Amino acid sequence: MAKERTANHQDFTTAGHTALHSQALRPGIICARASAQGVDNPPVSAPMSPRPTAERWSTQAGDAATATLTIPADARRVRRFEIACAVVVDVPAPATAGATAPWLQVTVQANGTQQWQRRTEAHNPGAWDGLDYRFSRSVPVAQTLRVTVTVAGQGVRRRSLVIEADEI
Repeated sequence: MAKERTANHQDFTTAGHTALHSQALRPGIICARASAQGVDNPPVSAPMSPRPTAERWSTQAGDAATATLTIPADARRVRRFEIACAVVVDVPAPATAGATAPWLQVTVQANGTQQWQRRTEAHNPGAWDGLDYRFSRSVPVAQTLRVTVTVAGQGVRRRSLVIEADEI
């Protein structure tokens, strides 16, 4: 009788071991029956985690002359962002015919390096005018991205300054 139990035990273990190896090919499945019989479980890969949701960062500086958007570092992956900078100014109606023409200048920097600068005459007297700039930037692992927008002008009043970054 003892010999019979041993044979059945071996058959069961062998069958469990075969089941273990066939199921180990499918991630996330562990054969509990085989581990209960003392068979070592081979490492089973964890199911793939879903892609993290896309990041979105934004700052609104109102009528400030400078705004900075800081995107913190990620320790695990490289990210790519589409960055939009928008400036709106009020352009007063001309007071006198001899006054200098109003102008607007926007400078965009990414991590201290100038990306873009534009100086243009402000149009649309008695209403508003603005400048927009978009660019893409990759952010390496463990590094932050700092985007700074500076507004200058003459004969205009700053109305809004917005920086937005969407992960692509």
